[in-house]
Amino acid sequence: MVKYCYIVAEGPQDIEFLIRLLKFYNLRRVTRLSALDPFWEPLVPKTFPVDDDLMKRVPVPTFLENSELSIALHSAVGITRLANTVEESLALISSAEIFSVGFVLDADSNETPSARFNALINEIQSIALPLPSALGKVTNTSPRCGIFIMPNNLVAGTLEDILLECAKLNYPDLLQLALNYVSSIDQSQLSKDDLRELNKPSGKNKAVISIISSILKPGRTLQVSIQDNRWIDETTLMIESVNLVKTFLDEILGIV
Repeated sequence: MVKYCYIVAEGPQDIEFLIRLLKFYNLRRVTRLSALDPFWEPLVPKTFPVDDDLMKRVPVPTFLENSELSIALHSAVGITRLANTVEESLALISSAEIFSVGFVLDADSNETPSARFNALINEIQSIALPLPSALGKVTNTSPRCGIFIMPNNLVAGTLEDILLECAKLNYPDLLQLALNYVSSIDQSQLSKDDLRELNKPSGKNKAVISIISSILKPGRTLQVSIQDNRWIDETTLMIESVNLVKTFLDEILGIV
């Protein structure tokens, strides 16, 4: 019997990172509606624009499958929509057939990972999902449920912290050049508005990763670079934070 797994993450970069890890299971991306398992069809929007908003991204999950697993990965487009996205999705599909629900987010604000975990637990209580006892733990229930906060469930950070570790192994020259470039910027020539994003807690890390990505895939998004370049491979899988996410996915998919 195929296991239906639903994973929600904050943004499209997080989703693409998870997809790269999931491809170690020989999963293929479903790109046509005609090939999609009917179980997931209610999650595919039937009208456009969504909510009458011409600028709103169509909130369709990315679907992966093999002979044993069928996975929907949904971007919540922000941390405040994680619980709502899951609740809305479970209302559309046969939730009794769901094998697992996974939440993946980061801790880039002033909140600690544990504070963010507790806040999310409070939000998902109303969804009637089994509640994991701790960060990174997956319940052994039906459905399974777990929460992972990047980079490692312990310290504040984001996906970019993990990608920096990956770049140290696979793109060390590009990483050093990008670090030098960002640190050498004369901020006196830029306005407060110009520097708003860069001066956020994870701003400089995001800038460094974007620079590397723009060399690897000029004119393309970070998601495309994560998909096509060597951010995640057998070498970077040995990094502790990458391995922690992979282990979490193993438990969400019921592989361990």
